[in-house]
Amino acid sequence: MARFDEYESPLAHRYASREMKEIFSPRERASTWRKLWLWLAEGEKALGLTQITDEAIEAIRANLNVSDEAFQVIAAEERIRRHDVMSAVFALEKDAPAAAGIIHVGATSCFVTDNADLIFMCDALQLIMPKLAKVISNLSKFALKFKELPTLGYTHYQSAQPITIGRRAAQWAQDLVMDLDDIEHVQASLRFRGAQGTTGTQASFMEIFHGDGPKIDKLNEILCEKAGFEGCYDISTQTYSRKVDLRIANALSAFGASAIRIATDIRHLAHDKILDEPHEATQTGSSAMSYKMNPMRSERICSLGRKLANISSNFSDTFSSQWLERTLDDSAIRRIDIPEMFLLTDALLILLNDVTSGLIVFPAMIKSQLEQEIPFIATENIIMKLVSKGVSRQEAHERTRVLSLETVREMKMEGRQNNLIQRIKEDRFFEPIWEELDSLLDPKLFIGRSAEIVERYLGPHGPVAAKLDKWRAYIDTAGPVSLSV
Repeated sequence: MARFDEYESPLAHRYASREMKEIFSPRERASTWRKLWLWLAEGEKALGLTQITDEAIEAIRANLNVSDEAFQVIAAEERIRRHDVMSAVFALEKDAPAAAGIIHVGATSCFVTDNADLIFMCDALQLIMPKLAKVISNLSKFALKFKELPTLGYTHYQSAQPITIGRRAAQWAQDLVMDLDDIEHVQASLRFRGAQGTTGTQASFMEIFHGDGPKIDKLNEILCEKAGFEGCYDISTQTYSRKVDLRIANALSAFGASAIRIATDIRHLAHDKILDEPHEATQTGSSAMSYKMNPMRSERICSLGRKLANISSNFSDTFSSQWLERTLDDSAIRRIDIPEMFLLTDALLILLNDVTSGLIVFPAMIKSQLEQEIPFIATENIIMKLVSKGVSRQEAHERTRVLSLETVREMKMEGRQNNLIQRIKEDRFFEPIWEELDSLLDPKLFIGRSAEIVERYLGPHGPVAAKLDKWRAYIDTAGPVSLSV
């Protein structure tokens, strides 16, 4: 059957990277289970289990990579057994008959399923973090480049006091730095489940090691060293606590919200022709309206981000729905949600890297927009300047209010340009400040410490540069991303 005759997840074949898909591939999963069985057998043999022979261990080691034929065996067995782990054990015994009978000794299914999931999530987090650092670096460069370029600020999506293009981008960068903090924290906090037995009491291993608890501790030290973890969770039941999945999901969902926030700003600014995402020469915006240049990358970020931002609720429900030492209603949903939250994160980072490395600014449009609004924004300074000339503050406020409202009415009702300054220049009440009026309209008078704030936060001596130092090798060598579609 051709691939086009069966459903495939768009998340995998359209958006995520090959590296991330490999981490959660069926072969990687099945082969990691075999690695775990190898590590368990090696540890148990080292600690005195004489029934585990060198020949058995070498047989497992020779068959770590699960072949296509073995997958067929696993599938056939699972249809009979309705048990994925026992089907995989059967397939390994068929591939490595010398190891038959010593595979999975003392373990429960979660020895392979849970420990493998922890390995996959650790690897996936390691793949995500430098990509996120690269996006932050892109925004830092962009913000520093445009730290002094004034642009209208918006509150309530209405014109407000100007900031700078760079100052706005610094806010985006700060949100992502918070996400990187959270993701680094959950990655550093990850531990292994290890060998804990069926309900977390290690009773089966007490039987194997004849009541020798320190040997069980040593076994878990061996397993953690082989898997690359600092240690095991202090408490596990049949599974590691599903709170672990929730903590990771919360961090990644928060990143999804940040991605939406940034991309939504870009979409608004693209509408106003102030700033835009990169567009390719052959890119088509609409099948009907040939002139369209839609911000499709940012729209896709919002779409995928919405899915990621809400996925943590699934993990919350799964965690809170576990009964006592474990129920299996966590299994099917985790098979879907764990890979998806990482593929979503990966896809968003690919898109954000592409967008933030090619943002386009339109200074002429920014200037035109400012010219329409600066006269209103300058009224407070105009009032204060009149007061300094001995004019009543209340009277100055009333006269500027009346002229401003007249100007607004004509702009809205008649489509006129902002002529408030001309009105002021024609009203003798304002004569004391006529000569100084033009000097009160420079947009840079209204941006406060925007440039300094950007430099202090994102400059070479700021906290973000220090934060990115550990990822500098990746940032400096990462090439341009290529979107699949």
